[in-house]
Amino acid sequence: MNVHRGKTLSWSIVNGVAEAELHLAPCNEIGTAMLEDLERFLKALPELEQRAGALIFYSSRKEGFSAGADLRELHARSLEASERERLEGVRDFLLRIHHVLNTLDASPLTMIAAVHGVCFGGGLELALACDLIVADKMARFAFPELRLGLIPGFGGIPRLRRDVANSVVRDLLLTGRSINAAKALAVGLASQVAGEGEALRVARSAAAQILKFDRAASAAAKRFAKPIPLEELRREIDLFCELFARPAVMEGLRKFVESTDAHPYLP
Repeated sequence: MNVHRGKTLSWSIVNGVAEAELHLAPCNEIGTAMLEDLERFLKALPELEQRAGALIFYSSRKEGFSAGADLRELHARSLEASERERLEGVRDFLLRIHHVLNTLDASPLTMIAAVHGVCFGGGLELALACDLIVADKMARFAFPELRLGLIPGFGGIPRLRRDVANSVVRDLLLTGRSINAAKALAVGLASQVAGEGEALRVARSAAAQILKFDRAASAAAKRFAKPIPLEELRREIDLFCELFARPAVMEGLRKFVESTDAHPYLP
């Protein structure tokens, strides 16, 4: 097994299944380092698509799958930049992360997110780019961005709307509260719920089942069943940048950074 190891993300192929491990402390925050590793992973994706039939994203951090965007990095960079530089930097980051997630979304590989613990904000947006979410029974899902004066910016609203009812989208978005794995299964966000600590095992079992089928047929089924809402995704970037330009956002980031809560990302 040949493992390609990055600072935040490593990947390998095991029994015909590609596995991408998130391992950035404390909880796989998506900032510059994670984005750069995801872009490196994208360069390897064509080879993985030739050699594997499915791909599993999972986290080896006990805290969870991902707490979302790296807000501390975003705040620090914003303080160092002029308003124009701040907005240009945010738009550039969004364009890059959208390219990554759109490419994963469109891959002919069947992609599975094996989720445990925290799956919030950008972490949920990464999971939504996958085809199936297998949730540990202790997993929790949320979009807490509105408390910062923002909306999800990595494609969350269009992809969530693609998968679940609009009432669920509004609930997650407008309340900022988290839902558990049982609720995620009930509303169609998760496809399976696994026992505590069992999400990766169940995801591997699902991948083994996927490998039994013709790959061309699987890819065709994915394209037909899972259209990518590209126009809505472009509009999301514009709306995020409009909101990010407001002073209320910097104040929300400041409060987050200065929080003494052990888990300031929790709603």
